[in-house]
Amino acid sequence: MHTNRYTFIYAAVLTIIAALLLAFASEGLKSTQQVNIILEKKANILKAARIDVSDKSKLGDLYNSSVEEVVIDTEGNTKDGLKAFDLNLKDELAKPDAERSLPLYVFKKEDGKKIYILPLHGVGLWGPIWGFISIEDDFNTVYGANFDHKGETPGLGAEIATTMFSEQFPEKKLYEGESQDVALKVVKFGTGKNIPAEYRVDGISGGTITTVGTSNMIRDCITLYQPYFGKLKTKIIPQGSDQDNSGGTTIDTSGVLEN
Repeated sequence: MHTNRYTFIYAAVLTIIAALLLAFASEGLKSTQQVNIILEKKANILKAARIDVSDKSKLGDLYNSSVEEVVIDTEGNTKDGLKAFDLNLKDELAKPDAERSLPLYVFKKEDGKKIYILPLHGVGLWGPIWGFISIEDDFNTVYGANFDHKGETPGLGAEIATTMFSEQFPEKKLYEGESQDVALKVVKFGTGKNIPAEYRVDGISGGTITTVGTSNMIRDCITLYQPYFGKLKTKIIPQGSDQDNSGGTTIDTSGVLEN
């Protein structure tokens, strides 16, 4: 029979060997894990533009050839020397307004039309929620969206990550009339009948807090990009032109192009 000392040493040696093997495995897989993280983020950006990303072998080339990355500040000015893909919106939101760098992705369709893809970050019931929402070049019509979460309840709040939920967003409108307030809302399932359908998305049944968090996230994050979109719209549709009241978002940008 082995002594207690032998048993203790034997167990300690096994623990050390197992720890070393796990450490080596983790280190060896780190580069692969990083590649997968990058590919997953690119896939999520493209999904928001309603692009099929099932063929992973073409994902990188598709992203590189069709997506332009832009970094802006909270006043709507572009910032040089930063890569949008490397920025984490959660980290930027924790900074003072003047220090924030906001990532933006511009997807160019085959017909030349541009789709603007915004990252989103907010809080659900049990933790962070995030995603991407894309907007057409009228800066008012939602083109697509996708969402994810860290720990929402399966079958309830976690349903924001499903296709069924995100498929409600295309063709919804962000703004009503000339208001600069984001009118698009995610509402408790079966409610919000007083909100016109074009500004309403049904939330998850039984996931009230996650629904509210998703709605707040969309409103708050889109608002951050209004100054930049206002400048773009002024360039595309000059204020006072016949097209300025075409039904899209009208943002007061008087003087915003002065530096």
